Amino acid sequence: MSKKILVFCLFLFFLGFFVKSSSFVLGQTIDDIDQEIKTLNNQIEGQRKQLESVQEQQKQYTALIKKKEQEQDSLKNQLEILDDRAKVVELEIEEVKIEISKNNLEAKKIAIDIDNNNNKINKEKNHISDLLKLLYKQNKTTPIEIILLNDSLTDFIDQVKYLENTNSEVSKSLVSLKDLKEQLEKQEEILKEKEKKLQELKDELEKKQLILSGELENKEFLLSETKKSEQEYRKLLEMARKEQEKASNEILALEKSVRAKIAERQQAGDKDVNVFSDSGFAWPVAKNVITASFHDPDYPFRRSIGEHPAIDIRAAQGSTLKAAASGYVARVKFNGTTAYSYIMIIHGDGYSTVYGHISGVNVKEDDYVIQGQVIGKTGGAPRTIGAGAFSTGPHLHFEIRKDGIPVDPEPLLP
Repeated sequence: MSKKILVFCLFLFFLGFFVKSSSFVLGQTIDDIDQEIKTLNNQIEGQRKQLESVQEQQKQYTALIKKKEQEQDSLKNQLEILDDRAKVVELEIEEVKIEISKNNLEAKKIAIDIDNNNNKINKEKNHISDLLKLLYKQNKTTPIEIILLNDSLTDFIDQVKYLENTNSEVSKSLVSLKDLKEQLEKQEEILKEKEKKLQELKDELEKKQLILSGELENKEFLLSETKKSEQEYRKLLEMARKEQEKASNEILALEKSVRAKIAERQQAGDKDVNVFSDSGFAWPVAKNVITASFHDPDYPFRRSIGEHPAIDIRAAQGSTLKAAASGYVARVKFNGTTAYSYIMIIHGDGYSTVYGHISGVNVKEDDYVIQGQVIGKTGGAPRTIGAGAFSTGPHLHFEIRKDGIPVDPEPLLP
């Protein structure tokens, strides 16, 4: 019997050592954890207030842009608008950075809560273990032995009540353990969401930084091309307007003639026409950072040149350009000069795609291409091959048309 007691005592000793060691590894008491959570809450609140301040500044600059857009179009006015647009994007970048910082603080707070709950679970497990050992020990004593070991009926009744209370405490501890486990699972799920959100914010930050580069290039382009001359600015805008109008008319004319040609080939049994795909559209370049949207109300040269019938996708000069869908190459306008260059592909269901400011081609007219096939290289850097008269920086001008009419590409892309 004494040997069993010795083993039991040694077990309790090591169990106690394990629990203390666990707390030592965490290096925090409950008060320490509560204090750290309080500090984090204060920091999160500070970030929230900073975020509100940044958002208010964004509103002010956006209002300035709207006001200047109502004024007479001039080089000075356009440069001021570009400055304000760049400032808005800078504030958006600051906003994302604050969001990242806030998200990190919230994730740290959840991690502390998880550690705290793990600690509570370990303590609850140890408590249940102690109670079960006690019940096991008491259950080895028969009712007759309990009666004989107690001097009076009152002691016997007290002993029975004690056992009942112990059983009840075990049940309560099990319920508490279950609740703690459910809390822990929820917290771990929230932490996963925070980690996912953090990655999304980092991606958003990268996009905003690319957009800012585009805004600064817009201004640099204007200063370089016009040499601060209002006359040169007007001349540049007129060249750009004519270039865009010419390309648009050419594309509209091609729609009818090329589709008639395709219909003839289909009737003649041309099997290559079967590459037409109904699988939808794919992004034509690797990164889907849009710097100007379809009919973008904030497009900086909208008043001078007209509506923006495409989306501009940020792409480094010479990036790989792929067919957004399978189809027939109707037009390859590319002569190796700085004149505006583009590729037009006809697809099924009345759709066509246009890829503008290209700096290289891998296809020719009358080719059939499949979705994802390399068709050329992107361009857009001012005064480079295929850029045209009015391209402010490296990007892809990407149009999707339905029956010859430009439609918004964004809802049609994955």
